[in-house]
Parts: sequence; C-alpha cells; structure tokens
Amino acid sequence: MHTLRAARMTSDPIIKPDGTRARANMPDYAKAYAAFSWADAERDIDGFGDGSLNIAHEAVDRHVAAGHGAQVAIRWIAKAGDSRDITYSELQDLTNRFANVLRNQGLEKGDRVYSLLGRLPDLYIAALGTLKAGCVFCPLFSAFGPEPIQSRMEIGQANAIITSSRLYRRKLKGIRGNLPDLRTVFLIDGDEDATIDLNAAMNAANDTFTTERMQPEETALLHFTSGTTGKPKGVVHVHQAVVAHHATGRLALDLRPGDTYWCTADPGWVTGTSYGIIAPLTNRVTMIIDEAEFDVDRWYATLAREAVTVWYTAPTAIRMLMKAGASAAKPHDLTALRFMASVGEPLNPEAVIWSNNTFTMPFHDNWWQTETGGIMIANYAAMDVRPGSMGKPLPGIEAGIVAVEGGTLRELTAPMAIGELALRPGWPSMMRGYLHEQARYEKCFRDGWYLSGDLAMRDADGYFWFVGRGDDLIKSAGHLIGPFEVESALLEHEAVAEAGVIGVPDETAGEIVKAFVALKPGFEASESLLLELTGHARKRLGPAVAPKEIVFRQNLPKTRSGKIMRRLLKARELGLPEGDISTLESDER
Repeated sequence: MHTLRAARMTSDPIIKPDGTRARANMPDYAKAYAAFSWADAERDIDGFGDGSLNIAHEAVDRHVAAGHGAQVAIRWIAKAGDSRDITYSELQDLTNRFANVLRNQGLEKGDRVYSLLGRLPDLYIAALGTLKAGCVFCPLFSAFGPEPIQSRMEIGQANAIITSSRLYRRKLKGIRGNLPDLRTVFLIDGDEDATIDLNAAMNAANDTFTTERMQPEETALLHFTSGTTGKPKGVVHVHQAVVAHHATGRLALDLRPGDTYWCTADPGWVTGTSYGIIAPLTNRVTMIIDEAEFDVDRWYATLAREAVTVWYTAPTAIRMLMKAGASAAKPHDLTALRFMASVGEPLNPEAVIWSNNTFTMPFHDNWWQTETGGIMIANYAAMDVRPGSMGKPLPGIEAGIVAVEGGTLRELTAPMAIGELALRPGWPSMMRGYLHEQARYEKCFRDGWYLSGDLAMRDADGYFWFVGRGDDLIKSAGHLIGPFEVESALLEHEAVAEAGVIGVPDETAGEIVKAFVALKPGFEASESLLLELTGHARKRLGPAVAPKEIVFRQNLPKTRSGKIMRRLLKARELGLPEGDISTLESDER
C-alpha cells in the first residue's frame, strides 16, 4: 500500500502569512481523538451567554467585536478579473442591511429565503443576513432549470428569493404562479413584475440590526439532495451545526485566523455553504471567491497572486488540472500553499500521487454528506496519506462498517470487510430531518447508527476506503443527481414513453448522466429527435443535470411492478454481472 508522508512534518513549525509560527493541528491523532468532546468544541464559539446562538454572529459579528473588523473577510474576483474586498466590518454592515430589508418586507423569524445566483457578493451577504434575521436560508444552484427550482421551492414553501433579472426571466417568472408561498422576489439588478430592487432596498435600510438569538435546535439551513426515487429531499440543519462547522474547519481543513482560503464549490451545494461560507468565516480567514468557472491558467494565477494558504476543491477540477499537465503549474509561485483538500466524490489514488509530485504535498481527501452537514472522515495535515483512502474519523465522530446479518445490524470489525458506512448519531451538524418526510428520515437510523447508504471498508490501521454507493445516485462533477428527476423531465416530451437514467464512468467528471429512452408509437428514432430531446432536457433541468448521452431502445427492462431496473441497465452498459433478474418482466436489449 503506497503511503505519502504528511505534507508538513509535525515537528516542523508552520510559518503563517503574518510571520508567526504555528504547529500542524493534531500532531497526535489518537490523543486528540480520545480527549475531544463536543462540549469543549462549543466553548470555542461565543454564543450569547444564555444558551442561544446564531451562525451569522459566529461568522461575522464576534470578530468585529473582538477588534478584527479591518481584516478582509471576502475577496471577490469578477469574471473580468477586477476584484472587490469586503472587510469583516463592512460585511457586518451589509448583512445588517439585508436583515433589515427582510424585516421591512414583512419576513419574520422562521420564514424561508432562497437564493438563485452565481458566485456574487450578494449571495454571501444574503446568506448571512438571512441567518441574522432568524430566517432559514436555502441556496439553489444557478444552473438548475425551472422544474428543479420549482420542486425545491414547493417542498420548502419558499417565502422569498434573491436572484438576478436574467435568471428571473429565464427560470422563475414562468413558474412564479405555481408557488403560492412565494411573497417576495428580490432582484440584484433592477425590478420588474412585482419584484423588489435589492440595491435600492439595501441603500434605504439601516446598517444596524440586533441579531436574532436562536435556540440551538432552531432551523438555520435547508439543503436539497436528490433521491434515486421520488422528489428531492429537503435536508434540515440547525444553528447548533456551527459548532461542527467551526471545529471541522480547523481540524480537517487546518484553517487558522488570518489564512487566505479558497473553496471553489458553489454555494448552491452544501460544500459551498458549510465550507464556502460558515467554517472559513467562523475561523476568521480571508475567503477568495471567483465568479468565473474553471480555467487552468486562471486558477493557478489566482492561487499565486492571492497567496492562497488553504485550498479546497473537487476531484473533477483536480482531474482537469492533471489533464493540463504539471507544466501548467510551474510558472506560478505556489509556495504559500500549506494545505490542499478534495471533496465531492472519492479522489482516485493517481490524483493524490500527482498532486504530491506537482505541489510537493498531496490533496487530502475527506468524506461527508449533505445529511452529515460537515466533514466526518478526513486525511489531516499531520497524518500520512494513503492515496485512495478517505482518511480517519474526526474527533467526536464514531464511524463503523455495518451489515445486516440474520435480521440484526452488526458492526464488521475484520479489516477490509465491505459493508455500509455508518456513524453514531449526535454530532452538532447532523441533519435534524427530511422536510415533511419523517418516515424517510427515521429509515436512516437503526440500532444506534446513522446509515449513510455508502459502501466502504476500514483497514487495520483505521483508514476508511470508499467502495461505492448503495443506491443509484449519480455523482457528476461533484453534483448529486437523482435519476428519477431526469427521467421525469424526459417523460414530459410527447415522444417519450419510458426513460431510464444511470451514471457511467467519465475520466473528467467522475460520472456522466446517460439516458435510455423508449418512444411512443408513431415516433421514430432519428438524429433530429435526439437533438430535440437533448435540448428539451437541458431546458428543463439545466446543463449540470441533463443527460450527456441519450440512447433509443425499443423497451426498457422493468420489474413486474413496472419499475425500470436501472441496476440492470448499468450492469449491461459496463459489462458487469447482471445479478438476480427473477423479477424482470419485460426486456429489450
């Protein structure tokens, strides 16, 4: 088994950007793990002294109160290359104004505020201002089409949304009448059709606001994750989650006050909120936010110019950097980099070894889910990395490999035994429910374990290794895609009788969405129909979710109950064993 030495030896001091010296966190993992308690971690945040707290207070206000208002909180880089700095003091004023804007529009504690924006300062201000006001923040990925947007806003009973004029006209205007709970639409660049000009409202608002004192179990965040069947799941997280966000940012990502940190994830996904907003700001770093999409030269130039010390990105991006070759990095001074981490899907061993050779340190993979709210298992700064492993559990997290044997859930202790990855419940960022789906939530817990649905192994030294998903969920370029949602959009087309969707391996994206379609009588497969279906899917779902490949079939394999057997489609596509097909009713290869 190939093992890479820790990027920084534990005996070597780390020179921080301000010239001070600090040692890598957890030089003795076993000792740190044994001594850790969430009660101690809670003392690392301020709260309000009466048992109440608020994520936005921990991320912004307490730093200003402690005299750090002049530090840059956000450095935003526009597509054109110009930048804007927002200090912690300015961020406090702006988030106060946004909270007052919500109040002025009649939005109260507990109301649900959605965002549909790219990586713009307005999004980050809205997220924190929403939390200050005691409202629930729910980010949407700006590449979604109208139908994924509508379904998520319906489930979450959205009361307000912040978006742009372009996105409003293209994606929201046509569905607004289907959203009875939606009272307010804020536009960052004007107003039209009973919307509110956010800039004007912000300018008119007061820059002082008394942050809501929230109880630890009151809802703060709503994230959506697609299931393999049925509608998307609304995952509920509470203000208490900030305890885990803060601690895991320090322990798993090695964040330190004064760091310059770049998380490339979009806040439309949970990583971009937990580790693109909350964890870095509670740890008082300067966050780099780039409006533009991936570009090899731009990314390397940004890392060098901004002297990024901690970098958190995705395997898809890492594979694209690999494709460009190590030579692309050589012209850039990347010596400020202290720690690099990967998230979104398992990082293949080749990428870890490549990064070690290219940057003289490896990318540190970690594992968590929307449901866990924060990093649960990770490769730490002071530990040796085993390429392909997700690492070891964070302090405060008890992880195990479990399986049902004889009707009983049992932990598997033999090294490299394959089973379901499970966690003991109780960490602060654990989801508190699936919105409106209590039974579905309860199915995630059994015999004292939270069941992740992922298959994994644990080696003799306590490193965990990802094996595969226990369901049909597709992970493409870090995005979780539910086949049912894609199939439903395809079935809306008048020519489509049946649709089955699977993920197939892709060197860059990890997986891509592939759809198998059976046509209704009177329609014939053709290149023009293929183009029409592709355009239809992209319009309904957005390019991030729509299938990259569509194949026509006379019929699709189904069970006797009419359920399309995606497992069988995937097995045949990849040349894998078909397994038990005793329930197969119809089939057409």
